[in-house]
Amino acid sequence: MQIVDTRVADRAKVPLIAAIVSNVSSPESTANFSRVGIVGAGQLAHMMGEAAGELGLTLSVLASAPDDSATTTIHDVVLGAATDTDAIRRLAERVEVITFDHELVDLEALEALEAEGVTLRPSAQALRFAVDKAFQRRAFRQNKLPVPRFLVVRSSLDERLATFLDEIGNAPVVKAARGGYDGRGVAFAKNREDSLALIDELAKSGEVVVEERLDLRSEVAQLVARTATGELSFFPVVTTVQRDGMCAEVRYPSELDDLTRAEAGRLSAAVASLVRGVGIMAIEYFLTADGLVINEVALRPHNSGHWSIEGATTSQFAQHLRCVSGLPLGPIEETSPYAVMVNVVGALAPGSLDAARQVEDVYVHDYGKSWRPGRKLGHVTALGDEPRGPHVRAWESAHAYGTVTREA
Repeated sequence: MQIVDTRVADRAKVPLIAAIVSNVSSPESTANFSRVGIVGAGQLAHMMGEAAGELGLTLSVLASAPDDSATTTIHDVVLGAATDTDAIRRLAERVEVITFDHELVDLEALEALEAEGVTLRPSAQALRFAVDKAFQRRAFRQNKLPVPRFLVVRSSLDERLATFLDEIGNAPVVKAARGGYDGRGVAFAKNREDSLALIDELAKSGEVVVEERLDLRSEVAQLVARTATGELSFFPVVTTVQRDGMCAEVRYPSELDDLTRAEAGRLSAAVASLVRGVGIMAIEYFLTADGLVINEVALRPHNSGHWSIEGATTSQFAQHLRCVSGLPLGPIEETSPYAVMVNVVGALAPGSLDAARQVEDVYVHDYGKSWRPGRKLGHVTALGDEPRGPHVRAWESAHAYGTVTREA
C-alpha cells in the first residue's frame, strides 16, 4: 500500500428496465479519465475499489486513517481529513478526477479547488443539494418538486415559527441543515417545547430545517446515474426499511403499483436534471396517501443500491465509476426476479462472519471494519424466484453475522 500522510495535527415480478434519456451537456462532457480519486474511504469507496479493476481504472483514496475500509481494496492512499483542502489538493495531484464517498465535505473549499482547475464529479454546485438540506428544500420547492412542508430557521425565536407549528399540527422533524448522515443531525420532537429546545441545540452549528412529520405508508428509493454528457440511466425503484435512523433492509422489486413507479421515475429524472450531478444520485421517497414526497438525496453510491452488486448486470458502483471517468453507461438488467439486502450493524457483542457465510445462497460483504455496537460492518444479499426465500436467508445470515437490527 502506498500511503501519503497529509494530516495536520489536530409483490408480482417486475422486469428491471434501464431507461436512458438525454439531458443538457456540460462543458467537460468529452473528458475521459483513467485515474480516479475518492474523498472518503468508507464502505462505499471499498466497493468502488472492488468494481474498478474490470473497468481498467486506477483509484486513489483520501482516508482519515490507514485502516479505513477502502484501504483494503484501494492501495494508493492519501491520509487526511475530507475537509482538509491541502489533503484534497494532494489527492488531485495523483488523479484526473475526484469523486466522493460521503457528503461531510467543505463546499467552499471544493469550490476553491474547482477554481484551481481540479475536476470534481459531482461538482461542488451539485453537491450542495446533498450537503445543505436548507438549500435543497428551497430549490426543490421553487421547482415544484414534492417535499414536506418546512421552515428554515436559526433560532426558536424566529417570528414565523409559532404559525408554522400551528399549521402542521403535530410535533415536527428537526434537522441540522448541514452535517447530518445516517440519522445523525435529525431529531423527532415529542411536543412543541421539545421542538424549541431541539431547534436551539442544532442551531449552534447553523441553519435548522423544521419539517412536517408525515404519515408514511412506506419508504422507497431510486438510483439515477448521470453522465457528464447528460445521459440518465435508471435503476429500479426499491422498498427500504429503516431502523433507528439507518437502512435495515432493501427489497427489489418495490411494492409500488405501476402508476406510482412511473411517477417515481418522472420525479427522479426531474431531480437529476435540476441537480446536474455526474455519477450516481440516490433519491429517497416517502410514500403517503397523497403520493410520493422527496425525503433526501445523495450524490454517490447509496445503501439502497447495494443489492445491485449481484442483482443487476451493472452494479451501482461500476455505473458510478463509468459516469465519473467518462466510460459508456453499462446495461442494467435483472439477474433474478427478487433480491433482498440486509445491513449488518454491530450488536452488543460480535457475531460470526464464518457462520454468516455458511447460510446457503447468500452473498456476504464484509467491509473490513473492527466491530463496534451500532457500526455498519457489512451487508448480506439473497436472490430468488419468489420474495420469501431471499428474505429469510438474508436475515438468517445477517443475524449470524451479528446485526443489531430487527427483522423487517
